[in-house]
Amino acid sequence: MPRLADHDHRRRQITDAARRVVARGGLPAATFQSIAAEADLSVRLVQYYFGTKDDVLRATRQAVAADAALHIASAVSEAADADAADPREVIRAILLEVLPVDAARRDDSMVLNAFFFDEITGGASDAPSRDAAGAANYLETLVRDRIVLTGTDRRTAEIDARLIVAAASGLAQAMLADRELAPQAGELLDRLLDRMLTHR
Repeated sequence: MPRLADHDHRRRQITDAARRVVARGGLPAATFQSIAAEADLSVRLVQYYFGTKDDVLRATRQAVAADAALHIASAVSEAADADAADPREVIRAILLEVLPVDAARRDDSMVLNAFFFDEITGGASDAPSRDAAGAANYLETLVRDRIVLTGTDRRTAEIDARLIVAAASGLAQAMLADRELAPQAGELLDRLLDRMLTHR
């Protein structure tokens, strides 16, 4: 009988394949056939692990979101003492993790955007990106908490965090459309934070 670890590995193999399919062709490209071919598995095996296409897509979205959260947590923890570290630098590190500055993060951004646009356009998928708002709120909370450390009152910090995250999201969209922006990501973030966090 297969071990639980084997099942987890196989499920991850399938969701990784689905990520690549969606990153290349969007949600319409994600069929049992295309995902199975990408994973080099039989359609029947994919169906065994995920009963419906929406089950695969839901698990894929969750895997991408979970990986993003791990990357962000890692960026924060890399500061020797996150609470004592320069809040601006921690915010910068957090935002860099969510920008499509390399191939892997670009693919993940494409996948999350595919779910987001499917939801706002009333797409056919039953696996909508309902956690898109949750992800934005998570980022806003992280950024807000760092801004508060600069001595800014909580309400102002909340507004500034919302603006910073929204601006970073817009930059991420622009980077997906223009690959030439990736090398400038750090400079653009610095310009944004210099303006938003001035006199802090």
